Formats: sequence, C-alpha cells, structure tokens
Amino acid sequence: MELYDTTTFACSKLITQYYSTSFTLGIKTLDKKFHLPIYAIYGFVRYADEIVDTFHNFDKKSLLQRFKADTYKAIEEKISLNPVLHCFQSVVNQYKIDLELIEAFLYSMEMDLYETEYDQKGYEKYIYGSAEVVGLMCLRIFCEGNATQYDELLPSAKSLGAAFQKVNFLRDLKSDYQERGRTYFPSVDFTKFDKNAKLEIEKDIQKDFDDAYLGIQKLPNGAKWGVYLAYKYYLRLFKKIKNVAPDKIQQTRIRVPDVGKMLILLQTYFQSKLNFL
Repeated sequence: MELYDTTTFACSKLITQYYSTSFTLGIKTLDKKFHLPIYAIYGFVRYADEIVDTFHNFDKKSLLQRFKADTYKAIEEKISLNPVLHCFQSVVNQYKIDLELIEAFLYSMEMDLYETEYDQKGYEKYIYGSAEVVGLMCLRIFCEGNATQYDELLPSAKSLGAAFQKVNFLRDLKSDYQERGRTYFPSVDFTKFDKNAKLEIEKDIQKDFDDAYLGIQKLPNGAKWGVYLAYKYYLRLFKKIKNVAPDKIQQTRIRVPDVGKMLILLQTYFQSKLNFL
C-alpha cells in the first residue's frame, strides 16, 4: 500500500509540474512536509478544471458528475483506483478538510458548464467555490490541526484566493470572453470596456491583496515564504495588467516572464530569511 500511495502522490506532482511552473516553484519553497499534500490539492482541482475547460468533444456534464461521485466515494472508502483521487482523499482525511469546501469547488466547476454571465451573487459564489475554498484547503494543511489558527487566518486566505482568481479573470479576458463567451465580472459590458470600469475592478482586487497580506504575515514559518512568493508573483502580474489599456487587454494574455519570476523568487527568499515579510 505504501508504494501505491507514493506513486499516486507522484502523479499529482507530475501534473503540477506539467501544468504550472509557477505553482511548482511555489510549492518547492514550502516546508518539505507540505509538498505532497499541496501537490494532491493541485492535481485534484486541475483535473476538475480540465473537464469543463478542455474536453470539448466529450459529455462534460457526465464526466464531471462521474468525477464528483468518484471523489466522494474515494473519501468515504479511503481508497481510489484513480491516482489523483486517491492521494486527494488521503489528504482530505488526514487534515480533516471540510466536505463543504469540496462541494463548493465542484459546484463552481459545474457553473462553468452553464453560466456565461454572472450577477453579483453568482460572481461571489463562483469565486468562493473556484478559488477561495482552494486556499482554505491549503490553509487546513498549513495549520496542521490548529483550529484556532485556521479560524484566525480564514478571512485572509479567502481574500488571497479571490485576488488570484480576479487577476486571472483580467488576464484571461481574451480566452474567456472571445473564445468561451464567458464574462465573470458582473455589470461590465466588455463591448464597451473602458478605463473607469477597469479601475473599479482593480480597486476591488487591491483590497483583496491588502487583506490577504495581513494573514500571510501570521502563517506558520514553513508555509509563509511559499505563500508570500505566490502573493508577490500575482501582485507583479496585477501591476502589469494595470498598465495595459482597456482596449488592449482583450487582445493579449499578460504574463510575468521567467526572468521576472526568478527575481521575485530571490527577493522573497532574502525577505523571508531576514524576517521582512
């Protein structure tokens, strides 16, 4: 069984490495004891997201329902022949991750199958399920059973997840709006997207970043640098997006070059060593 467990975690690690160099880099800066559990979380959410965003020639609804049923069955039985779900259930059971978080995440994935426009309530529900709960799953791992610490850091973890997701929405306007017909931001007409509309979105995102930073400072030492690195990377991406004109943001996908990522890595490393976070 130990060999099977090891290979399933290795599968989610491989998925993370193939899909996200940035996330892989962030995980490596965490304490080693957190590596495999966070890889398991990423593998799970990545594959669920793939179902709704990539498998266009298949019955996405049926695949997602099967994935959802298999997830809960794996958690209940504490085993799965699906390596991604097996290592995920192991983490869920070990760290007592709330099933409500998993349900909210899968519901948001289901929303992507049907919704193309969101009102404020739907927008908040989608962000909670698609991003905030992922941060809370990770927080459960970082707090290692310390319920008081988890409750204290919960609002900041949600803010960080929200900030990341909203930045992704702005970055991916071209693919979401033009290719998939999705508009996540409520009350925004992207056929007339102007400076004022963009500024309002950016103001909201900045508040999320500010609220998130307060919690990052209180994270356990083994998690602080890695989370701060992700925070700084997305903050850099956000600043680049802010400098792009509204009429240009739908024409290109903004990114931070690899050199920029390495500079952020070095900067946050020295800040963490000097306790300047």
